[in-house]
This record gives sequence, C-alpha cells and structure tokens, in this order.
Amino acid sequence: GGTYGGLNMFEDPIVNEIRAARQKHAAKFNFDLKKIAQDLREKQKKSKRKVVSYSPKPARP
Repeated sequence: GGTYGGLNMFEDPIVNEIRAARQKHAAKFNFDLKKIAQDLREKQKKSKRKVVSYSPKPARP
C-alpha cells in the first residue's frame, strides 16, 4: 500500500535490473560523469551496430 495522499509505485523487475546495471557501471568510474560518458562512447565506437541520431523536434508554441 501507499501512504495517505501518496502514490503506489509498481516495482518493475526489468527497471530494477537496468538501474542495478547502471549503478554498477557508474561505480566503476567513481560516478564521474565525464569518465562514464567517455567509456560509453568508446563502447559505441567498438560496436558493430549502426548509431542513429535524430534531429530535435521544434518546441510547441
């Protein structure tokens, strides 16, 4: 159950698994965002998968 006036949050095991993997990866770099991003860019370069970038959508008025 939730608290009075609060929301009941559903615990998704897949989301929990992804969060745990992210935490473990970040800990390898002492949670330094620049080092984490550098590692991910290096992994992306080594990957055989095609990287697709989309242009940003214009802001709605």
